[in-house]
Amino acid sequence: MAAVVDTCGWIEWLTDGLLADRYAPALADIQTVIVPTSVQYELYKWVCRESSESRALEVIGLTEQGQVIPLSTSIALLAADFAKQHQLSFADAIIYATARDNQARLITSDNHFEGLDGVEYFTKAG
Repeated sequence: MAAVVDTCGWIEWLTDGLLADRYAPALADIQTVIVPTSVQYELYKWVCRESSESRALEVIGLTEQGQVIPLSTSIALLAADFAKQHQLSFADAIIYATARDNQARLITSDNHFEGLDGVEYFTKAG
């Protein structure tokens, strides 16, 4: 099954964080990873803040090796339904809807997704 790795997972993996080993299998074959453009947005913003614009562009280049999925009308409407149903933020709803629309599992440590269908959740405690 294809996978969407949430922004927190990319950050863990890129920074060799405590959960990096949990995300590594999903990111090992980057070409199979589904990357919502909202994950690119969040990663670019975070890396620019924590490092530099040039490093952020390198990270975006890495995400471009995956299957980048832009926001479409069908994903936007599905995201709106999920936001209402599960009290998700705009970005979280877009990420979750992209995963569901592409029959992919969402891999995350964001507790907003814990218990939702199709989510592989890693607690931040490891």
